[in-house]
Amino acid sequence: MRMVGSSCSCPAHSNIFSPSCTTHRHASAATPRPEYAFEMATSTIRVGKGATREIGMDLANLKAKRVMVFTDPNIAKLPPLQTVIESIERSKVGYTVYKDVRVEPSDKSFQHAIDAARQYMPDAFVAVGGGSTIDTAKAANLYTVFGDAHLLDFVNAPLGKGRPVDRVLLPLIAVPTTAGTGSECTGAAIFDLKDKKAKTGIADRALKPLLGIIDPLNTRTMPKQVRLASGLDVLCHAIESYTAVPYYLRGEAPANPLLRPAYQGSNPISDIWSSKALQMVAKALPRSIADPDDIEAQEAMTLAAAYAGIGFGNGGVHLMHGCSYGISGLNTSYYHPDYVSDHPLCPHGISVAVTSPAVVEFTGSMYPERHLEIARILGADTTNAKLEDAGAILGDALRGFLRDLGVPDGISAFGYTSSDIGALVESILPQHRVLKLSPRQTGAEQLAWILERSLKNY
Repeated sequence: MRMVGSSCSCPAHSNIFSPSCTTHRHASAATPRPEYAFEMATSTIRVGKGATREIGMDLANLKAKRVMVFTDPNIAKLPPLQTVIESIERSKVGYTVYKDVRVEPSDKSFQHAIDAARQYMPDAFVAVGGGSTIDTAKAANLYTVFGDAHLLDFVNAPLGKGRPVDRVLLPLIAVPTTAGTGSECTGAAIFDLKDKKAKTGIADRALKPLLGIIDPLNTRTMPKQVRLASGLDVLCHAIESYTAVPYYLRGEAPANPLLRPAYQGSNPISDIWSSKALQMVAKALPRSIADPDDIEAQEAMTLAAAYAGIGFGNGGVHLMHGCSYGISGLNTSYYHPDYVSDHPLCPHGISVAVTSPAVVEFTGSMYPERHLEIARILGADTTNAKLEDAGAILGDALRGFLRDLGVPDGISAFGYTSSDIGALVESILPQHRVLKLSPRQTGAEQLAWILERSLKNY
């Protein structure tokens, strides 16, 4: 990776080690060791049309007798859940269905699901739905195993205590019905913490599903705007993972490998998955939005979501997601079309994507070759591009890509104005888990610049 405008103070954060930085090579023995390793963790993935029909046998093979199936009120009426239930019944496995998952979960909806799971005491979990459902099932699994834990015990610091998960959780099989979150591959569970007016979550490898069943038949019922939002999430997962601070620049190595974060920074393995996901999304997402009957594009997006999930599930995300947590968390009036919701809702993928042009303009001076590579994937001509223009070139490429897909025109489309920037920044600043993976040091001033720049994109 080439870095523009950096010095031996190290490119991403001021007090971290760079292998090329001689200033830091003669530290004393007492100096904490910088990060030197990365890990690759993901769920087992099964891909195929009709693979959902095998889930009953999977549960029987696990010797499960009390399965708790999670879904939301909409998916509860659709074929994917019916297929799962029929398979479970054919295998004569006992089960109950929890249908009260909230789209874009909150601390209250997480707690409701946790209480239900603690009462039923399942020996296995199944999640049938999008990222909201899979994340809710992850939380229910965690807090069923840790029956005396408070919700904030495992939530990422500083909003929660960031307690590591030091027990094996119950089996969870995820059956995604959207092509976006990649939650079937990751150990993250995201929710709105209402009293803090911010999104946060739990991130630990132990939360990842035992098995993710990627069945293209399950995404056929997605409305257009759900396809759009979930596809944009794939796009941003891949961009952020690919441009995140490298793992060896993240900071100190953990004293115990149990404490190594799930989001480690870009690394040679996650880069492969993220890069491939970018190539797939650039081709398949516009086709998927233009034609709901383009089955080839729909199937490509299901795989791209998993590829990006493996990439960001280990490499991490940074400023697009960090900003999105404030944008969606403070939303009080915006309802996105095609989403059935009894509360204001800015879908996650939409809230992530609207700041993407400004974010890459900000990060483009770090690892400009990667920014130009992404711009080329999105169709930009970079033949004579200068490295110092990488951020602007990719920003323009993203604006064109988003505009052509019909993405709302910046955060002003959700009702935000310049007067809201301060509150948004305050909501975003506690997102240490993702902000620290930005390739450039980011504080209140930089976040305000990104948000101001994102009021209008076109």
